[in-house]
Amino acid sequence: QVQLVETGGGLVPAGGSLRLSCAASGRTFSRYAMGWFRQAPGVEREFVASIDLNGVSTYYADSVKGRFTSSRDNAKSTVSLQMNSLKPEDTAVYYCATMTYYRLRRGDYWGQGTQVTVSS
Repeated sequence: QVQLVETGGGLVPAGGSLRLSCAASGRTFSRYAMGWFRQAPGVEREFVASIDLNGVSTYYADSVKGRFTSSRDNAKSTVSLQMNSLKPEDTAVYYCATMTYYRLRRGDYWGQGTQVTVSS
């Protein structure tokens, strides 16, 4: 099992940028694909982005493609989400999660989430 802690959320004006990070405990981080998901109030949690075991392949929801970039550092057991050109509709709690396969859009182990608020 792996434990995940997200950081980097906050309040940002529309058009701004934020970088989320997720730190994993345990020695098995490199065995997992990693994903980012988000949940806005009253909405089901949705897939945002993911990255494969080696950090070579990434996958994005259409709503964030071209604006968000996922990366990972297996030596540091961290995964990041760089979010640019943020929109008010990006406001949500963002979660990182381990994934069995990076294109499955389904998380297994979850962090506690970090709030991202984009003001208009």
